[in-house]
Amino acid sequence: MTDYEKLDAWIDSHFDEQVKFLQELIRVPTDTPPGNNAPHAERTAALLADFGLTAEKHAVPQADVQAAGLESITNLVVRRHYGPGKTVLLNAHGDVVPPGEGWTKDPYGGEIEDGKIYGRATAVSKCDFSTFTFALRALEAVAKPQAGNVELLFTYDEEFGGELGPGWLLKNKIIHPDLMIAAGFSYQVVTAHNGCLQMEVTVHGKMAHAAIPDSGVDALQAAVHILNALYAQNTLYKTISSKVEGITHPYLNIGTIEGGTNTNVIPGRVSFKLDRRMIPEENPVEVEASLRKIMAEAAAQMTGITLDVRRMLLAKALQPLPGNQPLVAAIQKHGLEVFGEVIPAMGTPLYTDVRLFCEAGIPGVIYGAGPRTVLESQAKCADERLDLEDLRKATKVIARSLKDLLS
Repeated sequence: MTDYEKLDAWIDSHFDEQVKFLQELIRVPTDTPPGNNAPHAERTAALLADFGLTAEKHAVPQADVQAAGLESITNLVVRRHYGPGKTVLLNAHGDVVPPGEGWTKDPYGGEIEDGKIYGRATAVSKCDFSTFTFALRALEAVAKPQAGNVELLFTYDEEFGGELGPGWLLKNKIIHPDLMIAAGFSYQVVTAHNGCLQMEVTVHGKMAHAAIPDSGVDALQAAVHILNALYAQNTLYKTISSKVEGITHPYLNIGTIEGGTNTNVIPGRVSFKLDRRMIPEENPVEVEASLRKIMAEAAAQMTGITLDVRRMLLAKALQPLPGNQPLVAAIQKHGLEVFGEVIPAMGTPLYTDVRLFCEAGIPGVIYGAGPRTVLESQAKCADERLDLEDLRKATKVIARSLKDLLS
C-alpha cells in the first residue's frame, strides 16, 4: 500500500468514531444570535482531549463580545509541531443561524438516515471540525510527519463576520500560519468569493393617532418608498457580471424589518436591515456610498422624514493570492483520485473568514465536506444535511493534501 492508501485505510477504519464525534458537536446548540458559544468550545476541547489533542482556549473579552451583539466566544487552537517547515492551518466555524421552522428532523439530533446525517451545522461547518480533526489524526498515525506544523482553528463568529474569530486571533498575533484551508464543500476548491456589506437603516417620521393621520409623518410609507428604490437597483445589478467562475452578479437582500407601536398609531419609526453582496470586481467604498445616496435621495422625496444608516458589517471579497497554488494543486490532485472527478478551482457567492487571512497576506482556499451546491445541503434551511460519503472522502483529500504540503 502507498502512504496515501494507508491514510485512506486509517480513515475508513475510524469512520464510525468520526461520525460520533460530529454527532456530539451537533448536539450542543450554537445559535447565533444569541451567540452563547463558549459552551460548545468547552465540549469540543474535551472531545479533542480524548484524542490526545490539547486545545488552547482563547476567550474573547466580554466587552468585545457584547459590542458585537453576542454573548460568549471562546476560540480554540490546536498546535501540532513536527519540525522545521511551514505551518498549515485548518479553520472551521461552529456558530450557526438558528434552526427556524420546517424541520422534519431534530436540528440538534445528529440523526442518520439513508447515508445522510441531519442537523444544524452538519454541512456548514461543524462537519469540518470533524474533517480536519480526523485528517490530522490520520496524518499523525500513518505519515508520522517530521517537518512543518499543522494547526486546527475552531471559531464562533463567522455568521457575524469573523472579526472576533480569525480577525481577533490574527490581530493579537495568536496565529500566523503560512497557508490555510477553511471549511467548504467537496466538489470544488474555492479561491475567490463575494464581499458583503450589511447595514441597518432607521426611518424616522412622526407618530400620531390613526384617526388624525395628517398630524403625523408615516415612517412605514417612507420606508416602502426607500425599499422600492433599493429593489429597483437590485434589478439593475443583474446587468453586471463577474469574470470569476462561480460568481454571477451583485445583489441585495432586505432580511428584517420592524417598527410601529400599535395598529391604530401612525408609525413614527421603522428600521430594516439589508445585505449587499459584492462581486470581487467591486469597490466596497463605492458600493456603500452608492447605497447611502440612493436611500438619502428617496427619503428626501418624503416630507418630514430623516434617516439613520449604520454599517453593521463590511466583509471584503476574497481575492486569491499567488501563494495559494500549492493548496489548490494538492486538493485537486487528491480530489481527482478520491472522488474520481476533476475538482475545479472557482469562486462562490458566499463570504467567509478566509478573506481575513488573505488580507493579512496568508494564502488560503476553501475546501471541506459537503455537496456540490449550498441548495443541495439545505444550509441555513430546514433539514440541513450531509452525505456521509462526502465526509469520508473529503477527510481523505485533506489528509493526503497535508502529507504533500508538509513534505
